[in-house]
Amino acid sequence: MTPATVGSSDPRPLVVHVLYRFDVGGLENGVVNLINRMPREAYRHAVVSLTGITDFSRRIARDDVELIALDKPPGHAVHLYPRLFRLFRRLRPAIVHTRNLAALEVSVPAWAAGVPVRIHGEHGRDVDDLDGSNRKYQWVRRIYRPFVTHYIALSRDLEDYLTQRVGLPAARVAQIYNGVDVRRFRPAGARQPIPGCPFAGEDCWLIGTVGRMQAVKDQTLLARAFIRALELAPALRARLRLAMIGDGPLRGQAQALLEAAGVAHLAWLPGERDDVADVLRGLDGFVLPSLAEGISNTILEAMASGLPVIATAVGGNGELLTPEGFGKSLAPERPGESPAAEAPGARFGALVPAADVEAMARAIVRQASAPEAAREQGRAGRAAAERRFSLEAMERRYRTLYDELLGAAAERGRWNGSGARRQTGEDSR
Repeated sequence: MTPATVGSSDPRPLVVHVLYRFDVGGLENGVVNLINRMPREAYRHAVVSLTGITDFSRRIARDDVELIALDKPPGHAVHLYPRLFRLFRRLRPAIVHTRNLAALEVSVPAWAAGVPVRIHGEHGRDVDDLDGSNRKYQWVRRIYRPFVTHYIALSRDLEDYLTQRVGLPAARVAQIYNGVDVRRFRPAGARQPIPGCPFAGEDCWLIGTVGRMQAVKDQTLLARAFIRALELAPALRARLRLAMIGDGPLRGQAQALLEAAGVAHLAWLPGERDDVADVLRGLDGFVLPSLAEGISNTILEAMASGLPVIATAVGGNGELLTPEGFGKSLAPERPGESPAAEAPGARFGALVPAADVEAMARAIVRQASAPEAAREQGRAGRAAAERRFSLEAMERRYRTLYDELLGAAAERGRWNGSGARRQTGEDSR
């Protein structure tokens, strides 16, 4: 990538996307999709990573995107404020778009540098705040509220969190779903072999998951549920198989569980892959065992690939898997409460409680025992992905919001169409 065209002489407004780390992940994939899909004539883009930037950045298809890594050590970023202030004064962005709590504090130097619009996106929760009840994190978000112009929640669950628990005005929160590339992620006429995978026979039912193997994704739950499913239905040992794609701390733990149960030969854990679309076309069903989610890109990709989905009833998962989008009714209202084991309207798959081995195992058995019904769920999910979650719809909503916020900034004299303007003492909203 080259910064040559990211100067202030370019008349297109610049959006600076700020992330904690630019690496493989759903949040980062959403940023890449937005940059690649947005028309060049509409906005310029730059990406600032508070820590590092990996080869994942090669997925950006444009040649006019500046990539900046700040190599921040662990802890608060206040010592980076002067550097960020100078960076924003050099770039003169129209919009600084931070994502998730780790990047929220960047709204302060952006405000100080006179950036007209500061947007903050909430993409999901981590293992430290699975249900959004952590009062410290709510308090931190309130502290930074004066420096943020507008918020974006990726799910209605996160929208409710911002408006009801954090206490933001609803008028300052937009809800925008992620989109999925329905041309890249598409069904196969028949399950296709996955390169390197030992399970290619037409007689097997291959379930799988894709994602970073970290605590919040809870892949060890899937390993335990797979073992339990074979105990509940011993006849499935002849054809039920498991693929777990991804790398991280839980990969070794999942492998050890499978080996201890004597079923490691029925599972395949190849590590990280860069051919996820092809991998999904080689599965019969997709499973997401996460403890927390915002809007899962992998569920969207599985739906677009025509796969029936088994997912935990957390975050926005139910909003994706039900035509009515009533996922937020499945989330516990208070810590300790359990959501319903399966939503009656989950037509694109099954929703099960988080961390519930038995419920997930029974959902796996049901799916593998009724393959044609599962395939019908997959076909319905594909239609929903095309109708509700296209990349074009996502890009259009972001661009419309950017346009509206910049228009409002121009009316208040904070944006003249050519660069950042210093504020005049008035708060952001």
